[in-house]
Amino acid sequence: MCASRKAASAPSPDAKRHDVAAKPLLDRYAEVRAFTDELCHPLETEDYVIQTMADVSPTKWHLAHTSWFFETFVLTPHYPGYVSPHPAFAFLFNSYYNAIGDMHPRPHRGSLSRPTVAEIFAYREHVDGHITSLLEGLDKRSCGDIVSIIELGIHHEQQHQELILSDIKHVFSKNPLQPSYKLQDAPAPRVSGLSPARWADYPEGVHSVGFEGDGFCYDNESPRHRVFLNDFRLASRLVTNGEFLEFVVDGGYKKPEFWLSDGWATVRENGWKAPLYWEKSDEGWRIFTLAGMSELDASEPVIHVSYFEADAYARWAGCRLPTEAEWEVAARDAPIEGNFADSRRFHPLPLSGERPNGDMAQMFGDVWEWTQSPYTAYPGYKPVPGALGEYNGKFMCNQLVLRGGSCATSRSHIRPTYRNFFPAAARWQFAGIRLANDATK
Repeated sequence: MCASRKAASAPSPDAKRHDVAAKPLLDRYAEVRAFTDELCHPLETEDYVIQTMADVSPTKWHLAHTSWFFETFVLTPHYPGYVSPHPAFAFLFNSYYNAIGDMHPRPHRGSLSRPTVAEIFAYREHVDGHITSLLEGLDKRSCGDIVSIIELGIHHEQQHQELILSDIKHVFSKNPLQPSYKLQDAPAPRVSGLSPARWADYPEGVHSVGFEGDGFCYDNESPRHRVFLNDFRLASRLVTNGEFLEFVVDGGYKKPEFWLSDGWATVRENGWKAPLYWEKSDEGWRIFTLAGMSELDASEPVIHVSYFEADAYARWAGCRLPTEAEWEVAARDAPIEGNFADSRRFHPLPLSGERPNGDMAQMFGDVWEWTQSPYTAYPGYKPVPGALGEYNGKFMCNQLVLRGGSCATSRSHIRPTYRNFFPAAARWQFAGIRLANDATK
């Protein structure tokens, strides 16, 4: 089956056009949708509807929105006679696509008791059935646009899988019962006497950055272009809890000289004294995880810090944060391996074992790594017309770039050119720190 009418918008700006056989794409679609369902298995019905702050969306909303995406951009324009289960879903589950129409205010998503959780899962089944029917009859030679948009929708859902985890963690952290999302994993081996991070030196020169080649990428990863970098150094591993604790104990949250002006104002306004989910008790520091409250492991990478905190720590340590181009140059030859959502731990792991001199560790997985780079367009970037052009481009203001993926990111979703972005004060995401510095001559 392939509708004769064209999509309401131009082909997806977020996917590199390439042939994808219908059967493998359908398998991929089913796999990703099934993982979303798996992430919901530990939840009770009451858990699906809570919204603890404006940035957090209820799990129920994520389930509906990802289905709305396929319905809006694939089924409605390409499946003849398609009818949504409810016409109001277009309003309730639109996130920020102004070209599509009005939307329910983001801060009030948690006020919706209806549609019920059961109705949302029925909505997902409805969409899945029609996508399956569409793909099974797809002639990829004449429907390349559909293939590209479905592939975009798959990666869009993977982004929301990470948001499901980060959002429900915030929800559970606000409950005095401190419930666990998942059973406690077997404890990771404690690493005693972790060696100091080494510096890996990179000479000055002109480098090409950005995506090229076959396969999927978001539009903000291209076009590939050249940048000149001065000599720089990157730490061989992530900053640990123990190292960040030294900053806390030294009064780092009380010393304005380490903070950007907006960062210092944010610290004072919110009373920050440590990273999000850290708690000090008579026995020492503890941290809230998706497996409940745990003793703070000094060897684990620090997590849930804002850009302001990452930058302040780097200044305190006599260093700086890397630029995104520096990070990409260092990561481009590194294997995409690490602690991803695939492990089902959903928490960073300490670095175990020594690496050969110059080998960069923890470049992928564990924590998103803040860079000092503002999220802006690459030279030559132009979002395409239509609603899908709103996916990335309109957020290129007042955001900072993060790289590398996290323990809540699927391995198949990440690549060296991937550009994540959040506001400087955001802490509820799985974000951490890698230090950089100018190279010594």
